[in-house]
Amino acid sequence: MSNNDVLRTLRYTFDFNDFVMMDIFSKGGLTVTREEVSNWLKKDEDEAYKAIYDKDLAAFLNGLIILKRGPKEDSTPVAEKSLDNNAILRKLKIALDMKDDDMLAVFALKSFRLSKHELSAFFRRPTQPQYRQCKDQILRNFLQGLQMKFRPGED
Repeated sequence: MSNNDVLRTLRYTFDFNDFVMMDIFSKGGLTVTREEVSNWLKKDEDEAYKAIYDKDLAAFLNGLIILKRGPKEDSTPVAEKSLDNNAILRKLKIALDMKDDDMLAVFALKSFRLSKHELSAFFRRPTQPQYRQCKDQILRNFLQGLQMKFRPGED
């Protein structure tokens, strides 16, 4: 999944407007314009489309964590320079204050079966033998499950 797909899906899922999106980015330590947000949200075929970099998406996800959970007392988190699906899944888990059972319930909304052991493998360090890479299909099913949870009855 592209970073733009993740951003578009989260915007739709939580029904954020451009100004809320800009606020979330600023909470994550990145100042963006409405035009930048708009270009990141456009479809790939649109000529005004711009790809969002990992660092920018990381700032958005950090801002989402602050929006949903509140700011940490010590500082604003620093956005990572590179993101993979495992990091995106971890940040969404933190932002939505989800436990393993909550995440499995979201997967179940999409009729996607996953065990607790398979899920926990996504949150391990890459050096551990039980670590498992989160594939696009898994992240996509989780994001679609979130849509079903937070926007029931809409396609």
